[in-house]
Amino acid sequence: MATFLISDLHLEADRPDIAAQFFEFLEAEARDAEALYILGDLFEAWVGDDDPNPHYAACKQAIRALADSGVPVFFMHGNRDFLIGDGFAADTGASILPDPTLVDLFGTKVLLSHGDALCTDDVEYQKVRVMTRDPDWQAMTLAKPLDERIAIARQAREESMARGQTIDMEIMDVNQGAVEQALRDSAASVLLHGHTHRPNVHEIDLGDRFAKRIVLGDWYEQGSYVKWDENGPELVAIPRT
Repeated sequence: MATFLISDLHLEADRPDIAAQFFEFLEAEARDAEALYILGDLFEAWVGDDDPNPHYAACKQAIRALADSGVPVFFMHGNRDFLIGDGFAADTGASILPDPTLVDLFGTKVLLSHGDALCTDDVEYQKVRVMTRDPDWQAMTLAKPLDERIAIARQAREESMARGQTIDMEIMDVNQGAVEQALRDSAASVLLHGHTHRPNVHEIDLGDRFAKRIVLGDWYEQGSYVKWDENGPELVAIPRT
């Protein structure tokens, strides 16, 4: 059996092709998994567990079916779905993990993260991240009417897209020093994250030992996951037909 790890699907009603491929993945590869880890940005935007969006409801049902089949499902917040809460967990059967989380995968200590906290060169974003992860800010936001929250999320998305067209992409990538510090602090052999949409496996020289950084890909044009079994990790791309 293998453990599967995914991130950055950015599910939304306007992209039913992504959801269709995700549902196929849940019904095929993931059905025999030892566990499934979803490392953030499962959704393009999440304005609260009370959102009746039928597309999101179908996605939750698909995850629930996997959990009910006996596969443990773990979820970690991303920068698009940080308002996911206990209602989502109850609906899907998923367990919510803190970011970062240290796990043992077939004898290897692996530090799991969405990845945005490692992008420390993007000072402006890190300020926003601190604000949006604050429990008081989240409670204030969730107390707003649903329509207002949807409008806020739409505006934030537009601003994010506009900023992405003007800022240096390297600033939005992970900081090497932050990566090395996270590996040292956790004593992990591997750091595995998403967020940057740059799937790859990087060798990290920590001076006294070598480690790896594995980056999950997004699902905009194709599926992407890591399969981890007794032979180690494999970064897999799933063509979309």
